[in-house]
Amino acid sequence: MTALFALATSLLWGLADFGGGLLTRRAPALTVVMVSQSIATVVLGVIVIATGGWSEAGPRLWFAVAAGLVGPVALLSFYQALALGPMGVVSPLATLSVAVPVSVGLVLGERPGLLQIAGIAVAVLGVVLAGGPQLRGAPVQRRAVLLTLVAALGFGTVFVLITEASTTPTGLFLALFVQRLTNVAAGGVALYAAVRRGAPALPEGGLRLSALPVYGFVGLADVAANGTYAVAAQHGPVTVAAVLASLYPVVTALAARGFLRERL
Repeated sequence: MTALFALATSLLWGLADFGGGLLTRRAPALTVVMVSQSIATVVLGVIVIATGGWSEAGPRLWFAVAAGLVGPVALLSFYQALALGPMGVVSPLATLSVAVPVSVGLVLGERPGLLQIAGIAVAVLGVVLAGGPQLRGAPVQRRAVLLTLVAALGFGTVFVLITEASTTPTGLFLALFVQRLTNVAAGGVALYAAVRRGAPALPEGGLRLSALPVYGFVGLADVAANGTYAVAAQHGPVTVAAVLASLYPVVTALAARGFLRERL
């Protein structure tokens, strides 16, 4: 079960990153984060009401609040990096986020076997190398690399926090809702501050209704990925779940190759 849910996480995050990267080439990164996460928040709110998730409220939700504060910083950094550099380079570099949950798992006493350690090393190396040849092509801005590293640290931290935010399915829906609600609140403050400094709040030509399904897909895929990762980490070793979930850059790189013709 751990492997299945962790691989589903990779697929969902990879597709969400690809969609988010496309949107940030046409709209400000903060706008992409705000619109996509707002749609996800509304959908999750409906699910929480329908499932009676409010009954699961407790101290663990503070982990969801913390994840909600870290998440927008990571997403914003990542989307800005995707807008600056080739997806085939930026996305694989973000896989360094796996170092955070793996380190936490080791500190908490998890001891993967030699075969698992070898698999972890091969998986991480393979994801990073997925973007390697692209480095010989178009130059990658130093700012894009720095933003990606900030995003990787943030994503890894969210990995750890969201796993601790709930222990039941209905509680997970509530935790994801609280996380997204915090995302929107923090993102709204950041967007307001950016607009006050003169940054555009909307893409050139305004926000098109035809683009809303893409925004919705990005937000909901990101939410679903957080959920499947939490399930994977709760039913198996975090060191294994985190590594398998970190394969998402392969999906992003392949999507960029298939739709944008980026060279692999």
